[in-house]
Amino acid sequence: MRLPLWLKIAWTLWLIVWAPLYWRQYGAQNFLYFCDIGNVLIGIALWLESALIFSWVACSLLIFQTLYCIDLAGALLTQHHLIGGTEYMFDPHLSLLIRLISLFHVVTPPLLLWGIWRLGYDPRGWKLQTLEAWIVVPINHLWHPEMDVNFARGLFFHEQHVMPGWMYLLIYLITVPLLIYLPTHLFLSWLAEKWKPTISSSTPPNQVSS
Repeated sequence: MRLPLWLKIAWTLWLIVWAPLYWRQYGAQNFLYFCDIGNVLIGIALWLESALIFSWVACSLLIFQTLYCIDLAGALLTQHHLIGGTEYMFDPHLSLLIRLISLFHVVTPPLLLWGIWRLGYDPRGWKLQTLEAWIVVPINHLWHPEMDVNFARGLFFHEQHVMPGWMYLLIYLITVPLLIYLPTHLFLSWLAEKWKPTISSSTPPNQVSS
């Protein structure tokens, strides 16, 4: 066992608590956010000890969740949102419990990096995330478009009207994999090479993806 049992159990219990509370607060479509899909995939990755799934989720979330952390920290320190996206964390009309549960966004980046450090990086991850985006984002674009899940209708939860919706969707499905997933893949590939001696010292070579 390369990942601790207590962490697998803890994340599973967390999912059991988190999912119904989020469903009641936000509804079913909220679970099509990449961060929420990532929560479930991380649980699977922990139990399967899957470098592929950790790599997949990291290519999806590492940049966005890091920006989330920066914006949240900036708002706490300066009372100004440097990027935006965490305003709801300071909304007194939103349940404190829901806001505390949303701190999973802060835990996700270090957990993903730790999982890759322990298990290695699988270069197929960014391709799986691209496929996920090609499936999920068109659904978001058509289903309850007013929610703008994953920015499927426009950036920062504002529907864009600069171009036809189908053109925006097509540009999204091409540019996000090239500008977000691919650079993250290249960074994680480089990082895994730096970590390889550490990984190899505790993991059989045939279980390390490169």
